[in-house]
Amino acid sequence: MTGKKRAAAESTQATAGKPGRVRIEDVAATAGVSMKTVSRVLNNEPNVSERTRTLVEAAVEQLRYRPLPSARVLAGRRSYLVAMLFDNPSSNYLMEIELGVLDACQAQHYNLMLAPLVYDAADIVGKVESLIMQSQLDGIVLTPPLTDDTALLERLVDLGIPYSSISAKEQNRHVGVVVDEIGAVCALMAHLAALGHTRIAHIKGHAAHGAAMWRLAGYREGLRRAGLRYEAALVVDGEFSYESGYAGANALLDLPDHPTAIFAANDDMAAGVICAVCERGLSVPGDISVCGFDDTPIARQIYPALTTVRQPTREMGKLAATELLKEIREMGSGGVVDVAYTLQVRRSTGPVKQRAPK
Repeated sequence: MTGKKRAAAESTQATAGKPGRVRIEDVAATAGVSMKTVSRVLNNEPNVSERTRTLVEAAVEQLRYRPLPSARVLAGRRSYLVAMLFDNPSSNYLMEIELGVLDACQAQHYNLMLAPLVYDAADIVGKVESLIMQSQLDGIVLTPPLTDDTALLERLVDLGIPYSSISAKEQNRHVGVVVDEIGAVCALMAHLAALGHTRIAHIKGHAAHGAAMWRLAGYREGLRRAGLRYEAALVVDGEFSYESGYAGANALLDLPDHPTAIFAANDDMAAGVICAVCERGLSVPGDISVCGFDDTPIARQIYPALTTVRQPTREMGKLAATELLKEIREMGSGGVVDVAYTLQVRRSTGPVKQRAPK
């Protein structure tokens, strides 16, 4: 070992053994690389060998190094801050998305800001513009229905702010994450039809959400594939909230010839449906089969456990943020990721109950 390397190693050992701030110089000395190389690894920049990346990451963990945000901003002319914008009544869905976005941000040493907004407010574009300017955001993750606000999207493009969309209506967005929601709902309809259900109702989501559009389309296509007729009376409006699911179920159960199965456009609404059915002295699934969409925690916490479509919401949040961070580092490098769904069959759906002839 040369005298210079020995001195660097001794300096690093001394620093690691004392309380106080570990510097990037200490990480570089421990890994045996330059400070610039350490910076490139920390910023997930390309053209760093796996061996070098492993050495630096091991040194970071050994020394418990955490870069100062202010130093990173000065070095990279970035704020290392992204925001997740939302206006969605489903707290379960948002929590899962948020955790996924946070996973990606923490892995790449970014900070996350949560920004609640009112989707149909007249000044929403101005509010987002002020947020960008005041916080010096590097990029934005958009959740439904904000993913489809044309005025907002155009302004983000004008400002040169990278953004990533989750489940946008226009699935050709250049950065984001999507699920084949039409195919997923068709699978649900096939499941219900196989159980003998012919009167299958649907409680729609909020009209402004891309998910509501795709799930309604899947419902109609699923009925067609099963050889069942679409009936407008069996489709009612909802808001993606428990309360709207409860109200929608009551409207459907008031029909002279009520449905034997109800598909709610998300799990929160499906939970409201189960409550409404049980309040009337009916059973799930004995009298009415119920299914939802998303497979958020509530689907497994209610009784009976809910048949639903699992879209990996936490993973979707993580992928959306990961693609955004790619786009921030190099414009044009982020993309749209198509994630797989899974049909989760549980106790809330069962064979149709034969009704006595009138």
